[in-house]
Amino acid sequence: MAARRMSSLLSSRNVSSLASAFSRSSGKGSSYSRGIISRFSTAASAAYEEPITPPVRVSHTQLLINGQFVDAASGKTFPTLDPRTAEVIAHVAEAESEDVDRAVSAARKAFDEGPWPKMTAYERSRIMLRVADLVEKNTDELAALETWDNGKTYEQAIGEVEVLARLFRYYAGWADKIHGLTVPADGPYHVQTLHEPIGVAGQIIPWNFPLLMFAWKVGPALACGNSVVLKTAEQTPLSALYVGNLFLEAGLPPGVLNVISGFGHTAGAALCSHMDVDKLAFTGSTATGKTVLSLAAASNLKPVTLELGGKSPFIVCEDADVDKAVEMAHFALFFNQGQCCCAGSRTFVHERVYDEFLEKAKACALERVVGDPFKKGVEQGPQIDNEQFAKIMKYIKSGVESGATLEAGGERFGSKGFYIQPTVFSGVQDNMLIAQDEIFGPVQSILKYKDLNEVIKRANSTSFGLAAGVFTQNIDVANTLTRALKAGTIYVNCFDVFDAAIPFGGYKQSGQGREKGIYSLNNYLQVKAVVTPLKNPAWL
Repeated sequence: MAARRMSSLLSSRNVSSLASAFSRSSGKGSSYSRGIISRFSTAASAAYEEPITPPVRVSHTQLLINGQFVDAASGKTFPTLDPRTAEVIAHVAEAESEDVDRAVSAARKAFDEGPWPKMTAYERSRIMLRVADLVEKNTDELAALETWDNGKTYEQAIGEVEVLARLFRYYAGWADKIHGLTVPADGPYHVQTLHEPIGVAGQIIPWNFPLLMFAWKVGPALACGNSVVLKTAEQTPLSALYVGNLFLEAGLPPGVLNVISGFGHTAGAALCSHMDVDKLAFTGSTATGKTVLSLAAASNLKPVTLELGGKSPFIVCEDADVDKAVEMAHFALFFNQGQCCCAGSRTFVHERVYDEFLEKAKACALERVVGDPFKKGVEQGPQIDNEQFAKIMKYIKSGVESGATLEAGGERFGSKGFYIQPTVFSGVQDNMLIAQDEIFGPVQSILKYKDLNEVIKRANSTSFGLAAGVFTQNIDVANTLTRALKAGTIYVNCFDVFDAAIPFGGYKQSGQGREKGIYSLNNYLQVKAVVTPLKNPAWL
C-alpha cells in the first residue's frame, strides 16, 4: 500500500477503499457512524447536523526546540480552528523572533557540535525508517488530527499518512547513496568532488498539505545530513508538531529538527532574515515567495527553493474519451476542496466535444458529496478558513459579473463552517479573473478552443507554470503538447500523481528548484572540488 501512487491513494473516486473510518482501531469506529452526508444541490439548501467529534487528543501545542516541547518566550498562543464549525480546537504556542533565534541556535549547535554530523549515513537512514514505522503505527490518530485541523476528508487523510511513511522511507534510502565523483583533469592532479550538507535549513510549509509538505522538506534535508528549523502554517500546526514528536521517539538527536508555529510576518520573516540560516525552502503563494526571496537576499544571500502558485491548464482534445476526461478533469480541480497549487483550474475543451463535456462536468459537480469530512463517503469538506472562503466567493462573484455562465454551485453550503458548493463556469474567457488568478477553491472554469496551436498559446499565456494536464488518445498530439507546454509537470491522461521519485516544481512564477526525487537532494548539498597534485603518477 505504501508504494502506491499518490493519485490512486487520494482520488476522490477510489479513496473509500483505503479506510473504514477508524475501523482498524478498537473502540474508534462507533463515533464515526453518525454525521451528515448531503449531495450538493443548487435547488435546495443543505441540512446540517452536529459534526462528528474525532476521538483524538491534541497532545502537542508547544514549540519543538532542541528536543523539547517548550512555550513561546512571550507566552503568547494563537487558536487553531475546526473549519467545519470555526470553533477552537486548541491554542498553540506562537513563535516570534526570539523563538526563531532559539530554534536556529539549537539547529546550529546540532549541526556543528552534536552527534548528528558524526553519524554515518546508515545511522541517519535507520532513524528515518523508524519514523516511517511510527507514522504507520499512529495512522488513525494522525489522519484524524489532520482532518480536524485542515478540513480534508478523513479517507483522504488516511491516504496522505500512508504516503508520508512512503516518503520517509524513500529519503531514508537516499541517505547512504549521496557521494561525489572523481574528475579527470588536464595535468598531474587528482580531482574529487565532495557533496556536503549545506548546514541549517529554514523551511516554511503551507496549510493545504501539512503532512506531505513536512516530508517533502524535512526528508531530503535530513537525508543529506542537515539540521532543520521548520515553521508550520498558522492554520494547521497540529500534525507537524505530532510528527516532530515521532522523530524524537525514533532517536533523532536534540536540535536536529525544530518545529515552530507562528505567523508569516513575525516568525516567517525572522527565519527568512536570520543570518545563521544557510538555506531556505518555501511552499506557498507567489506573492509571499517574492517576499521570502527578497528577505533571503537582503540578509546573507542564502539560497532559496520556492514552490509557488499555479493556474494549470487541463486540455481535453477532440479525440478524448469524454466520460473519462470529465472524471479526470473533475478530480484535477476539486481534489482537496480545490486547495491544490497544481489544480487543473483552466479546463480547455475542444469545440467538437465542448457541449457534451460541459453537460457531464456539470452533472459530476452536482453529484459531488459535500459534508462532514469525518463521514465515510464524503468527497468534499470545508475550505481552510474564513479568509479563504471569502476569497473564493469573491472570485465566484467576479465570474458571474464578467459574463461567464454559472452552470452549478456558486453559493455557501450549509449554515456553519466554510463549505462551498462545487462550482462550474462555462463560457470562460482568458481575460476573466477566474481564468487568470489562482482561486484555490472548488471552482472549475471551462474554456473552448479550436485547434492545437491556439490552445498551446493560450495555455502558456500565464505567469504560472507549475503543471498541466493533457487528455488525448493520439500519441503525436501528446508528444507535441508535452514539449510545447511551459510547466514543470505534464500529466498525460492522468493528474496529481505524486510519487516520491517524481520531481515537482514550476516554470516562471511558479517557483524555482525541484522537490521530491533525486533533484530534491541538490537543494540541501554543497559541492566542493578538491584538487591535489600528483607526483610521478602511474596514469592520469
